[in-house]
Amino acid sequence: MRSILVLIALCNASATLAQVQKPNIVMIAVDDLNDWIGVYGGHPQIKTPNIDRLAQTSMVFRNASCPGPVCGPSRSALLSGFMPSKTGVYGNSQNMLNSEILKTHATLPEYFSKNGYLTISSGKIFHEHSTPNGRDNGQWAFDIWEDAKGGGKVQESKSFSRAKGIINGKKIENALYSKNGGVDFAFGPMDVEKEATKDYRTAKWFEKKLQDKYDKPFFMAVGISKPHLPFYVPEEFFNMYGLDTLKVPEFRMDDLDDIVDKNGKKVYKAEDDFLWTQHYGIQKEAVRAYMAAVSYADACVGVVLDAIAKSKYAENTIVILWGDHGWHLGEKLRFRKATLWRESTQLPFIFHVPGMEKRQDCYRNVNLIDIYPTLIELCNLPKKELDGKSIAPLLKKPGLEWTPTVTTSGKGEHSVMSEKWHYICGRNGAEELYNLEKDPMEWTNLINKKSTETVSVIKKLRSYLPVNDAEPIKDANNSESVNESAKPPRVPDYTIKSKRILSKLN
Repeated sequence: MRSILVLIALCNASATLAQVQKPNIVMIAVDDLNDWIGVYGGHPQIKTPNIDRLAQTSMVFRNASCPGPVCGPSRSALLSGFMPSKTGVYGNSQNMLNSEILKTHATLPEYFSKNGYLTISSGKIFHEHSTPNGRDNGQWAFDIWEDAKGGGKVQESKSFSRAKGIINGKKIENALYSKNGGVDFAFGPMDVEKEATKDYRTAKWFEKKLQDKYDKPFFMAVGISKPHLPFYVPEEFFNMYGLDTLKVPEFRMDDLDDIVDKNGKKVYKAEDDFLWTQHYGIQKEAVRAYMAAVSYADACVGVVLDAIAKSKYAENTIVILWGDHGWHLGEKLRFRKATLWRESTQLPFIFHVPGMEKRQDCYRNVNLIDIYPTLIELCNLPKKELDGKSIAPLLKKPGLEWTPTVTTSGKGEHSVMSEKWHYICGRNGAEELYNLEKDPMEWTNLINKKSTETVSVIKKLRSYLPVNDAEPIKDANNSESVNESAKPPRVPDYTIKSKRILSKLN
């Protein structure tokens, strides 16, 4: 009997040790971050020393795409493991919890919580929704969640605002292009030091969390909200870039002329943000503001990376950094995101696993949708049927053969990206094809310039399009939603009468 009891004790100890030795995860999400990162070379003058430092011991994915080219759909797909074409989440106004498939499937943090991880989050991870019962920030998905707090105002004398018609602090009477139906295209230095701002305080909160002791592996989701508009960050980051020598992206005023619908009508035109910067001669100011916001975000990331390095968890922690989609800064005659062109669909994606000691670059086409299944494999959790594909093999052999990847902006509107070619079926049925090796700025649409090669390429890339696109789900404001003080249920009728029961989620 004594021998049996000793054996049981040893088995229990081994099981506990195995659980503790599972890798920890720190996932850092940086909102609206494109490839303007030093290691990616998206802009030759950008200063991102901290993200570049992470890259030196990580796999740097050079051809990473988003599931959707705006925050809500991209994050909903990444965190649910299902593409927009399956969930019906195509826009920011749609809450993923209203999708039928997502009512019964655990999100990424929920799945890790079900399987022995302590999940911890603060900052923007899920896309936020306003509801009759409060703000839904995805707090229901985590064991520990902290509301991000911080403040500071823009220096009015140095501010720019398209909606308000303000140029360098001065109000312009009858300002052109001031009509704005979304988030204002606004930027300028703030009146506070970085220590008082929201993202920096979020980073410092995680710094403290990484000093705590945990009796199980943890999954930390760090949300950095900049460089999302408005580009309001402390002045020290604006001072990092001089206007006189600042370089801005190339553009061509006839760039959109060769993108037409089936009737030969032009589908796109220059957007108001772009026209505003051109009319008032402030493209450099707008570009500098974005770069300042990127460098501010990098400083916040640095706080977290330093905390990991100093912690007892440094040798057993997976670190992932991603932007949720790209961002235009004049290319294709526009600013912002929400397009299927490369500037909007491509993003930085850096992946460190314990044992990596030097930088490697992978040029295969991967997608944020692949994060969920990859982490399941790396952490040896029970397999789950998801839309993504584990990229764990690429972390060992980055040159493996891989397939193109898809980005979806709406029902029937998709981008298929390979390493050489980019195919788009977009607005009003317009099609596009670009040779990325010869035309990285996507200036020349080859869809009607038929050759044996392009005909074959189009046929192949079309084969990756979704067979059936889900109908768009109803907007978040037209449905019952989350109570901030409780986790919402995930049952088919989607009521809010009880807390979520993780055991009932697949």
